[in-house]
Amino acid sequence: MDDEYIVPVYAVFDDLAKAFLEPVKYNPKMTVAEILTVAVVAARYFNNNHERALIMMYQTGYIAPARRLSVSRFNRQVHKYADFLAFCLDSLLELCRVGEAFVIDSMPLPVCKRVRARRCRKVRGQDYCGYCAAKKEKFFGWRLHLICTPNGIPVAFSVLPASYHDLTPIFELSAELPPDATLYGDKGYNYADGEYFLADEGLRLVPIRKKNMQPHPWADEYDLRLYRKGIETRNSQLESMALDRLHARTNAGFDIKVQASLIALWHTQILAN
Repeated sequence: MDDEYIVPVYAVFDDLAKAFLEPVKYNPKMTVAEILTVAVVAARYFNNNHERALIMMYQTGYIAPARRLSVSRFNRQVHKYADFLAFCLDSLLELCRVGEAFVIDSMPLPVCKRVRARRCRKVRGQDYCGYCAAKKEKFFGWRLHLICTPNGIPVAFSVLPASYHDLTPIFELSAELPPDATLYGDKGYNYADGEYFLADEGLRLVPIRKKNMQPHPWADEYDLRLYRKGIETRNSQLESMALDRLHARTNAGFDIKVQASLIALWHTQILAN
């Protein structure tokens, strides 16, 4: 943990809370900005373990001992401000929806081991039985669909059941991109009708062609090789935040940790660039 990361995260939450939330009538032990900052720090440094992050924030002096919350009270406060956390994420993503090139990809978000799927209480049904072609393995849970800039800054996302194809949310996600942009993807995004539809909306979809397909012009092939590596790195960063092995008792808690991880990734890439 370091001040150069934690202080900007807190400052963003604090400014948004002052601008969009009504003042609290009582004097809370921890402010909204502090609570959400702990959630993002947990994603960035502690594999989304809120308890460990909370303890370290106390021990390192970021939060005064007199204002310490128990883990259960902290979790209740995080859930209380879950809608505001989602609003903050949407606001940050919208800031970076500029430019001409974007990259799309998906990654598994399992909720449990595949052999335990029958006993899972958070989600049920075949819709949540998915397959990851990159890892050549089956999983049970959700799938994160993410659009990033070439610099790796996330700009749009969607979480859908694991069995849904990568193309399912592409029209909804791409609608938020600026006009005349180009969206680069892997082989899973080859869809001729979809490319024509997006072209009518002023957006180019450029997926990696399969061997039996007509290749792209050399300029598109060059850009694919240049930009595709970035989204794979972002997936690895999210996996380092334990998105592929999240522990959450409820779907609401699962969503909170996914959103906190995306905010952590956003700040990481903004500070790096």
